[in-house]
Amino acid sequence: MLGKAATSVVCVVTLAVGGVGLLAAQGRGAGPAGGRGGLPAGGKGTVERITVHGKALEGNLEGDSPDREVTVYLPPSYPADQARRFPVIYLLHGYGGRENTFTERLANLQESSDRLAAAQGFSSAIVVTPSAYSLHKGSMYSNSPTTGDWERFIAEDLVAYMDSHYRTLPDRMSRGLAGHSMGGYGAIRVGMKRPDVFFSLYLMSSCCLTANRNPQPEGMKAAEAITTRAQAEEAAKAPGFGPSVLLASAAAWSPNPKNPPLFLDLPVKNGKVRPDIVAKWVANAPLEMLEQHAENLKKYYAISIDIGTADPLLAANKQLHDAMTRLRISHHYEEYDGDHTNKVRDRIELHVLPFFSKNLAAPANPTSPLPDSGTKTKN
Repeated sequence: MLGKAATSVVCVVTLAVGGVGLLAAQGRGAGPAGGRGGLPAGGKGTVERITVHGKALEGNLEGDSPDREVTVYLPPSYPADQARRFPVIYLLHGYGGRENTFTERLANLQESSDRLAAAQGFSSAIVVTPSAYSLHKGSMYSNSPTTGDWERFIAEDLVAYMDSHYRTLPDRMSRGLAGHSMGGYGAIRVGMKRPDVFFSLYLMSSCCLTANRNPQPEGMKAAEAITTRAQAEEAAKAPGFGPSVLLASAAAWSPNPKNPPLFLDLPVKNGKVRPDIVAKWVANAPLEMLEQHAENLKKYYAISIDIGTADPLLAANKQLHDAMTRLRISHHYEEYDGDHTNKVRDRIELHVLPFFSKNLAAPANPTSPLPDSGTKTKN
């Protein structure tokens, strides 16, 4: 999530569509390498913790490790049926979060997924969350020499690793992309550029959808005062957002390889607004990019957006919904009774996971058979 200190806001959309048929014949693939956790027992899935090297993140000027910690949820049926392949959901966490956001902090992915696994018609998926924690507590899932190319890491490095180490269905029709807050921003940003990789999108309480064209110098004074890496590291230790969220945004959207040691430019310098830097931030707002990538978004089978009525990002998410409607991008938009974080666990179990069960191609679930109609409907 991003707070008011950031110059961007958020939006979310949800699409209810019909089921998808089986994409490809099941095949026996090599399972993941050993040493990462035992097989589930008693109908329980497992959460593995692995490290994935990001070639796209190598040489980033922030000095963040290109080796990223990742959680991988494997459903109960994964070890039980060695011939079965699974769809994959790439679930991106918010600002300040890490790879365990949906397994230990805001939700209990294993518990929720296990509970759904035996439900009639539910198609289990592998769920993957990489840590995007950085020097300033969040990468913004953007492409920058300062932070590294997170767009390519998600769409290429991480997907390639999963397809080569796990029994996935290695096709876009069996890949979903979702995220919460900063992760929702990442999902729409990566999603609008990579419909060749992903098939359905779910955006939860997305941040940074709009950009502030008139930043207030007073609001950036604390961030402007941080001029050394040691100061940046100290600021990142503080709870909440503070000046780190503005530094994270600048590292992602206005990088400057010629401006050590942080290699970024803020929209304010010496108390004065810098229009050229403001323009760079504006260009990275999804609402500014939407029309350019509208045809790509129309290639998705399903898009879903949700947002709490007490979420400060509600207005921006409504704007995204309105803009997508105007551009005839089929989607479903839903507002629910909640704030930015208090319903994440319920939303994942009752909406996000069922959405992907219905809108990703997958083999029939032998434990809960339900014929697909194969018919796609759009709202």
